[in-house]
Amino acid sequence: MNIHILGVGGTFMAGLAGLAKQLGHSVTGSEKKKIYPPMSTQIEKLGIPVNYGYLENSIPENTDLVIIGNSLSRGQPIIEKILNEKINFTSGPAWLNQEVLKDRERIVVSGTHGKTTVASLIAWILEENGFHPGFLIGGVPGNFPRSAELGDGKFFVIEGDEYDSAFFDKRSKFAHYDPDILIINNLEFDHADIFSNLAQIIDQFHYMVRAMPSNAHIIRPHRSNSIDRLINKGCWSSLRTFGPKSGADLQYSYNKTSNQSIGFSRGKKIFAGRQIGLGQHNAENQAAAILACECAGLPVEASLESVKSFRNAKRRMEQKGIIGGVSIYDDFAHHPTAIRASLNALKRVVGMENQLFAIIEPSSNSMRMGLHKNKLNFATKSADKVGIYRNNELQWKPEDYFDEKKFIGCWDSALKLAKFLATNCSEGDYVLVMSNGSSEGLHDLLLEALKGKEI
Repeated sequence: MNIHILGVGGTFMAGLAGLAKQLGHSVTGSEKKKIYPPMSTQIEKLGIPVNYGYLENSIPENTDLVIIGNSLSRGQPIIEKILNEKINFTSGPAWLNQEVLKDRERIVVSGTHGKTTVASLIAWILEENGFHPGFLIGGVPGNFPRSAELGDGKFFVIEGDEYDSAFFDKRSKFAHYDPDILIINNLEFDHADIFSNLAQIIDQFHYMVRAMPSNAHIIRPHRSNSIDRLINKGCWSSLRTFGPKSGADLQYSYNKTSNQSIGFSRGKKIFAGRQIGLGQHNAENQAAAILACECAGLPVEASLESVKSFRNAKRRMEQKGIIGGVSIYDDFAHHPTAIRASLNALKRVVGMENQLFAIIEPSSNSMRMGLHKNKLNFATKSADKVGIYRNNELQWKPEDYFDEKKFIGCWDSALKLAKFLATNCSEGDYVLVMSNGSSEGLHDLLLEALKGKEI
């Protein structure tokens, strides 16, 4: 079959393209604008031709099926052509359910934060223990060459995104996945362009929970008011919990000092842990993954042994380089809670004697709309300096919401921002760029600017 994917540059759709290729389909794609690494690299390695602009002639004449990403909407010429000419189309989640997930046991990782790390960790633990799972992860995992694999085992690991499926299907993506093992890592208000409040998001989660069989498993934090609200609406599946307090099915301990060590316990039994990333949130991520693998049949000890060789996905507190003593990091944090967690964790490494520059790209719809604007100053409390890179028009003025002693400005040009940082950073300083967008290659531009500064 000849498949054309609209929005092929997104992390989900690029993974979908890889799965379609593995199934033997011929795949082409379209994207609105230039794709940046790591997805651009993956698409190039897969040999998928991509055209840009969503023009009416974007779809090859011999196309049998168009898979439409949720970034497209009515009124775009390409969408109107598909509808007017009755070209066969579907959404990514619907195609995935029909063509890939059938006859597989589905491990679905959901929640506002941590989906990629937890899904990557589960996939690696299962792989290391001979289960050979399939997976589709919203990033390129450190232990695998690409973000999606069919696998030949019974399990398929997938991120359960609460964002909508397509312009013609406003259900959350995870509505298509029918989990056998479901992780709900956390639950906060986000995606203000499609949800009016947290209650609406909880409803979407509950539609999924209501359809789960009684012999399925739900893994959740031991303490969470928002998840309590969800579960109290009705739950018929087995519940497993993780947390730092007694009463959780799997307890974790986290040392906030510079070594940031992690441990696990169940009753009087203690398990040695291994740090998989900076911050307490990664202790939570690890606990959730271990419980999921236990539900899949693996003892805790086997999972922890596999964690020793785990490498986190790209763009998850990823060090991009050190030039002239200035360390550059990239992180996918794009919500105040995640921004705060990342900055707090990195500041413990940086220490008080060196500066931590926080650069935020408000690229999500919620951030561009200003949903989180009143929370960002508190979220960036650990940073010494805060700057904004705005690749899209914002509906709020960042300078009105940050501490004026810390705020260094807004930039529309990644090159100009890179030059500013190269001039104002000193040996021992750290720069953390946080975004779920591309940042227009800011990391590479900054590294190059720092090299020029050295000369």
